[in-house]
Order: sequence, then structure tokens, then C-alpha cells
Amino acid sequence: MDLLSSEITNQDVIELDKHVFHSWSVQESATPIAIANGQGCTMWDFDGKEYLDFSSQLVNTNIGHQHPKVIEALKNQADTLATIAPATANFTRGMAAKRILERAPASFKKVFFTNAGADANENAIRMARQFTGRDKVLSAYRSYHGNTGSAIAATGDFRRVPNEYSRGHVHFFNPYLYRTEFNSTSEHEECERALAHLKRVIECEGPNSIAAIILETIPGTAGFLLPPEGYLQGVRDIATQHGIQLIFDEVMVGFGRTGKWFAFEHFNVTPDLVTFAKGVNSGYVPVGGVIVSEAICEFFKSEFFMGGLTYSGHPLAMSTIVAAIDAMEEEGIIHYADEIGNSLLGPSLMALYDQRSVIGNIRGKGMFWAVELVEDKSTKEPLSNAKMGLIKQKLTERGLLTFIVNNRIHVTPPLIIKPNEIKHGVAIIDEVLAEFD
Repeated sequence: MDLLSSEITNQDVIELDKHVFHSWSVQESATPIAIANGQGCTMWDFDGKEYLDFSSQLVNTNIGHQHPKVIEALKNQADTLATIAPATANFTRGMAAKRILERAPASFKKVFFTNAGADANENAIRMARQFTGRDKVLSAYRSYHGNTGSAIAATGDFRRVPNEYSRGHVHFFNPYLYRTEFNSTSEHEECERALAHLKRVIECEGPNSIAAIILETIPGTAGFLLPPEGYLQGVRDIATQHGIQLIFDEVMVGFGRTGKWFAFEHFNVTPDLVTFAKGVNSGYVPVGGVIVSEAICEFFKSEFFMGGLTYSGHPLAMSTIVAAIDAMEEEGIIHYADEIGNSLLGPSLMALYDQRSVIGNIRGKGMFWAVELVEDKSTKEPLSNAKMGLIKQKLTERGLLTFIVNNRIHVTPPLIIKPNEIKHGVAIIDEVLAEFD
């Protein structure tokens, strides 16, 4: 029985899946759906049921499923050169780096390729530590940076606690006005107080001991927390003042997700290092990387870089980067995501706020939106895990694939989603939430 066989059923695939150890889950409670194929924003299971992908899986299929140009590039690369050691110059890797640098600020000169976002963050931290000769790394409590050693230690959420094996990590509170840690009543206050808090943490930790500050430009898994005006520029100024390297984690928001090639373009701030991953090639092949500033490149001209991976710049992954970026450019996908995301997707979700008492807050940009659900709008008590589980179940039953974290529905469809698909997906969300009013 092969994958194309019409005899395969959902139950066949789910039975086989029992051999798989699942990530971030209690194994006995893992109840995956079985997906057979996809096209654009639509997916089908083995029994023929249709789903609308309203999450881009884990916020990565930016150009949709099975984009023909990327699939063709992958096949051609497999026919030409399927693998090669990273010390060897390979044409496709050079072209991928060139494509990325052409869209990054002029201050960036090289790209170091990794296998995913976690090891991109690992290596950005490694570069900052070597470059500065310092050890400590500051990051936000509301953050997720990956599950490898330094990446999970830099992460702020509960998954960090049993995994704190890496040294030198310090956390601070980033701004989030809806659930402010600073008793703020406005975005301006939240910005000022968050920056004052960060300055105080740096003073207490010792500025000359800090190698890097790593921030998701717009925190994703933590809740799509749009930084208030002036915050990222304030962090940039603080980092510059103390010779601290500023790392922006763009694994989730890079390459079109917010309507720009990079999310930091919205805020007119340039970091020292940028990490990226799944969005660059829509996750068709595992890949990630670090975009490296000229100053750090100059340093490593005569210094040995203490990092490397067997699959750094793997040609199959590189071919998908080249094809995906070319497709985004040729088809105007970034501009489309900006226009349709801010004129239709965002407003359609915002329109639900007054209609549904269960909605506490809606926020986002481009094709990157979060609907935060509460038991009570006045108290802001998060909707219970039990109710969120029911909501996830009901959305899936109605054919909508969503990315739910804690008390939030993260709405992140492929950037190519059509207006009628947006309306259909939002209508399903509204229909389900109506049951919880």
C-alpha cells in the first residue's frame, strides 16, 4: 500500500502514527488528524474531508501548499545534486544567501544556514558571545525561541523551566498592554515603563556582562504582542549604549507574514543579527539561518567561528528558498498579504469583538492575528483550557485548521488566501464562538 493508494484511510494513518513519539504532548492524549494532501490553502484527509488551513500549519506555509514553482525547484535540485558537505561551495546555497541579503538592510553581509529556527537562535547567541567576549543573554518572559539548549533557556514560557541547562540567561518583561505588568493605562506608558524595567535589569546584571538581547520582533507563540511605538527603537538604543548585540528572532514573522519581508521594517529598527526559518521557504524542507551584520562578519574574518552543522546550506533546502522568494516576488505575495490582511482579515476579526462576549482582545498585522478569549471581558480571566479544547475540536469538525495556544486562536492563513476563504474561515470562528457566549 503506497501513499497514492485509494485504499488508505484516516484510521490506517492514525494507527501507524502510534509508533511516533509526539512533541510537546502527553503521549496518550495525542489525537492527530490524518492529512493526505493539500493545495493552496486547502487540505484533504484520506477519507476526502476538506479543511481550510487557517494557521499555515505552525505559521510557516506562507506561499501555501504544493506551490508548483517550489516543488519543481526541489525536484530539479534532487536530480542535480541531492546533498553536499557545507565546506563545499554549492551554487544553490550561494543563490539562496544572495536572495535573502538582497531583501535585508545593507548592514548585513552574510547568511549562516541552519536546519531550523532553534539552531538559528543557538548560533546567533554563539556569534554574539564570541563577538563581545561576554556571556549573559537577555530575553523576554513572553517569548518562544526553540527547544534546543540555549534557545529553550532563552524562551520565557513554562517549557523553559524543566530544560534550563544552558548558562547565563536572564529574563525581563516585554510590553503587553492588555495584561500589563507595569500598571499602564496607555501604549505610551507601557512603552516607557517596559524600557525603564529593561534598563534596571541591565543595571542589576551588569551591562559589561551581557552579550545579547534576543527578542521576537513581534512575539508569536506568546500571543502576537505588537510592540508599542518606540519600544524596539528604545531597546536598540539601550543595546547600542552598552555594546550589547541585538538579535531579532523573525522565525515566525519573517518573509511576508506581517506584510513586509521582515517584521522589523514596520518599526524602522535594524538589529545586529536576524534569525529566520520556516517562512523563508514555507517549511517545504527544514531550514533556518542567521543573517549576519558587517561588523560581526569582519570580526570572524580572523577569528575561528565555534559553530557548524552537517546540513548547513543543504542543497535541497536551498533550492526551495530560491524558488519561494522568487515566487513571492513575481506574484506580489508580500504586498498582497499586507493589503488583504489589513483590509479584510484584520477588520473581519475585529468586527466580532462587539458581537461575542467571549472575545477579550484582538490584535495583529498583515496575516498575523490573535483572538484572545476570556471568561469575562471586565476581569479578563482567560478562557479555561477545557473550553479552549472544545473550541479547537469544534473548529476542526467544521473543517477549519487552527493554531490554538492557551486562551488564544492564532489566525495565520497562507499569505495567498483568497477573500472568500477569509470570509469562510472567520464565519466558522464566529459560529463556534457563538456557542460560548
